[in-house]
Amino acid sequence: MTPELMEAGARVREAMARKQGDGTGQSGGRRASYGSVVQEGVLDTRHGAILYLDDITVSFDGFKALNALSLSISAGELRCIIGPNGAGKTTMMDVITGKTRPDAGKAHFGSTIDLLRLRENEIASIGIGRKFQKPTVFEQLTVFENLELALKADRGVRSSMFFRLNGEQLDRIGAMLSLIHLKDGAQRVAGLLSHGQKQWLEIGMLLMQDPKLLLLDEPVAGMTDEETERTAELFLSLEGSHSLVVVEHDMKFIGELTQNGRNGKKVTVLHEGSVLAEGLLSDVQANEKVVEVYLGR
Repeated sequence: MTPELMEAGARVREAMARKQGDGTGQSGGRRASYGSVVQEGVLDTRHGAILYLDDITVSFDGFKALNALSLSISAGELRCIIGPNGAGKTTMMDVITGKTRPDAGKAHFGSTIDLLRLRENEIASIGIGRKFQKPTVFEQLTVFENLELALKADRGVRSSMFFRLNGEQLDRIGAMLSLIHLKDGAQRVAGLLSHGQKQWLEIGMLLMQDPKLLLLDEPVAGMTDEETERTAELFLSLEGSHSLVVVEHDMKFIGELTQNGRNGKKVTVLHEGSVLAEGLLSDVQANEKVVEVYLGR
């Protein structure tokens, strides 16, 4: 972000702070009651889980890509998913995002939102973001402009044409540039970034839309060791404020995310469309079936 934009953001932020000096915000200081009734279609994670998959089955020409898959992800959790090629990892994410409709089973976002009743764009709008393995950024635009465009993603064509960043939005972009390690390259054309930096930029673009659940498909493929380490730091910083499902083959990266099992994070192993094993990384690595079908000896 340029110094001029930072200064403009600071001035507006100060004005907003004076105006909202009572600190009540839009809710008027009221707190939500845990005894309140949650409306249908509103994300409810009071029972702990943000994603429920129950007996999901998907078949392609007789081949079961998913075979009665059941999985639960807690709100704020960082879950790593591993498994051999063809295990069903991509199909699982396709079901969650509405790209693929299962033959059987249930999929819920929180306890109130039935994902199988929604289209892809509707699922994206309720707070589920997906990052594919290959980065998809607007290479002709600058890093800053890519993040700015992400803010406009839910606006119509006409409103986007007249959209102007306010101070709060400038601050959000500035904070995101720091988070994704691209603050010094804000005005750099995205096409000139390294592969790893493009991955970070796309993650930043997703985060600008404030998703509650992030699905990340092999996010460190093709990265340098330093970029991989920084990506692990980024994901760990997001844990808690976001829920993350990370599909990855790089076991060193999985080890960094889970601190080799010391932080209690679960690792789920998929094989032939269902859960083969689940638990701490050390337990998964010691599982004879996992060693046989995936890790090798």
